[in-house]
Amino acid sequence: MSLGGVSDRSVPATKIEITVSCRNLLDLDTFSKSDPMVVLYTQSRASQEWREFGRTEVIDNTLNPDFVRKFVLDYFFEEKQNLRFDVYNVDSKTNISKPKDFLGQAFLALGEVIGGQGSRVERPLTGVPGKKCGTILLTAEELSNCRDIATMQLCANKLDKKDFFGKSDPFLVFYRSNEDGTFTICHKTEVVKNTLNPVWQPFSIPVRALCNGDYDRTVKIDVYDWDRNGSHDFIGEFTTSYRELSKAQNQFTVYEVLNPRKKCKKKKYVNSGTVTLLSFSVDSEFTFVDYIKGGTQLNFTVAIDFTASNGNPLQPTSLHYMSPYQLSAYAMALKAVGEIIQDYDSDKLFPAYGFGAKLPPEGRISHQFPLNNNDEDPNCVGIEGVLESYFQSLRTVQLYGPTYFAPVINQVARAAAKISDGSQYYVLLIITDGVISDMTQTKEAIVSASSLPMSIIIVGVGPAMFEAMEELDGDDVRVSSRGRYAERDIVQFVPFRDYVDRSGNQVLSMARLAKDVLAEIPEQLLSYMRTRDIRPRPPPPANSSPTPAPEQP
Repeated sequence: MSLGGVSDRSVPATKIEITVSCRNLLDLDTFSKSDPMVVLYTQSRASQEWREFGRTEVIDNTLNPDFVRKFVLDYFFEEKQNLRFDVYNVDSKTNISKPKDFLGQAFLALGEVIGGQGSRVERPLTGVPGKKCGTILLTAEELSNCRDIATMQLCANKLDKKDFFGKSDPFLVFYRSNEDGTFTICHKTEVVKNTLNPVWQPFSIPVRALCNGDYDRTVKIDVYDWDRNGSHDFIGEFTTSYRELSKAQNQFTVYEVLNPRKKCKKKKYVNSGTVTLLSFSVDSEFTFVDYIKGGTQLNFTVAIDFTASNGNPLQPTSLHYMSPYQLSAYAMALKAVGEIIQDYDSDKLFPAYGFGAKLPPEGRISHQFPLNNNDEDPNCVGIEGVLESYFQSLRTVQLYGPTYFAPVINQVARAAAKISDGSQYYVLLIITDGVISDMTQTKEAIVSASSLPMSIIIVGVGPAMFEAMEELDGDDVRVSSRGRYAERDIVQFVPFRDYVDRSGNQVLSMARLAKDVLAEIPEQLLSYMRTRDIRPRPPPPANSSPTPAPEQP
């Protein structure tokens, strides 16, 4: 159905408040100490430009400021959100554009702050040649209203009759309003058949999806009459806000359903029925950030397809071709996903495997060989280490076949099965060019893994048709094997070609890919924790507020 004015914006995972302190800043003032202020810049994904996001207050006469003004940012787990903090000495007589007032800067991603121990990081300030600029301390705190879940029930009375032979088949569509005046759909109720006085089932919705944390923002609700052919008839609409809805905790709230077209045409038009909010309650639930803050680590494992259908790596037509000018689709997919996940893994050690190759010296075919050639320890240091081992393997192994997924899925599942207390969550990235040869075993492996703390991301590269992969991605139909169904949907499949930027901008291609393949990970992690009733651990005690260094006399 066409619901006009709907814009497709992803709701941020949550809102994060960042608190800033500095220690041992440069002293630029002759007769007193510096008067510091911090400016935060965010980077646009598309243009890579830095834009000023906000400023702290100025604190006079200190080298160890603890700023009161905080920065509140929308947080998207699936995006690399680059931040730049510039520190200035602000003299009342000067503006901050003078180079001599610059005290240093730090670059980092929002994920690094959240993934830091207890969601705290300390970074050296740099940028003043030949000088030690001191450090910046950042603490991330999730805003409390972001974890609220609203549960409500509505009914309607005397709605307009739309069907010729029967009554109407009404349903409701909820939209939240965006800053630019557009509306984004955030919930649809079920259809209640053949009645003008429907009572809908209670439903739950995250408060941030309803109003993005702004309690007075308009929430628009449209009432439709369902039609089998999809051209649902508009009955009318009404608006409210989260604050108004929440008043129904004490009393019923009745809304008039109005159809603007009818209102214009008919002088005696009153309304097209009423909708009553019968009940409304709010509960808090644990969020992804709660678990990360409590120390849950994301363990990232990579598996790369070395089957012969990829083409000879020495030829430019190969999907594995190592061009001096640009990354292959394999390398781009690996970097795009890995660079975001590594912020949530404290040891930055990543097991990396290849499958479907003949290994030197005797030509044994392997479906889970370590890319670093070390059977005892398949870990690579950082995403750069994984890429290095991948390039090294391309030079030494022979691409062969067939394409087996089950061995590497079972390998990661064995590791995940050992740690079920919620302290570790495993993410396996499989990058492949084609058709799976062990579909039955792969389904079996996925069904078994669905009860473990793990998720599987499959990125398809190249021009193949990936129907089998769509079957493994249980968004529509849960994966099953021998009559057993997967306990949770843990597989996310995407074809890389859908994300390639037409202008050849690799950074944009990678950002789009990561956004899509990682979007489901927080919810998959939460679904595992919920089904096992695992609560997040309390964050480790802070070296609470950073102690100021003694001021130099």
